[in-house]
Amino acid sequence: MADVIKNEVGSFPPGKKITVVFVIGGPGSGKGTQCSKIVKHFGFTHLSAGDLLREEAKSDTEQGMMIKNMMHEGKLVPSELIVKLLFKAMLQSGNDKFLVDGFPRNEENRQAYDSIISIEPEFVLFIDCPKEEMERRILNRNQGRDDDNIDTARRRFEVFQESTMPVVQYYEKRGKLRRVDGAKSADEVFEDVKAIFVQLNTQANQGGNVSRARSNPFKRFLELFCGCFGTQEAPRQQTDK
Repeated sequence: MADVIKNEVGSFPPGKKITVVFVIGGPGSGKGTQCSKIVKHFGFTHLSAGDLLREEAKSDTEQGMMIKNMMHEGKLVPSELIVKLLFKAMLQSGNDKFLVDGFPRNEENRQAYDSIISIEPEFVLFIDCPKEEMERRILNRNQGRDDDNIDTARRRFEVFQESTMPVVQYYEKRGKLRRVDGAKSADEVFEDVKAIFVQLNTQANQGGNVSRARSNPFKRFLELFCGCFGTQEAPRQQTDK
């Protein structure tokens, strides 16, 4: 399946550095707000698996009609199809830095991503927000959404706990999780988020400097040669007064 999708969609140029960050949080945790701020400050392309599915469902293609029917019937769209849409959007964006919002939602999503796209996320940003605070936000926001009621909010939270938290725990065990307190105000949360992304940029720049030094063997030879005799220039001979 992975090879079939890659042949159908395409692939990134060999050797191109692609940066992927997953953003995970419960319903009402503020993922969308933080993603908008990250895009503005750090130049990432924001991709939402849910938005990609809804957009595809509007098309008249066979695939679009299938997705529309499955969503209407309350069925889960196959993970391979979600990842295919995600991969296609990444390739078409022309960018090399991606913020993937609300994904992976479950272990099946994660495994499909690993199998098809196979780009290890730099880290997973987890916006950790208490259930009571998320419920309060969902009920107070005026978006006209059918799911902005207490019963639906609680069901969504239960699904998040059962399906998505195992994914959070998986990345935490791998040392990939970056947790921020989502109960703070949006601006306060972003201060914590910004520090994480600044660190990512610093690491990327340091890695680039190392790579450039390694790609120039003559420069590397000079560094090693000078290191054997000290790094300072040889003192100039004093002229007779």
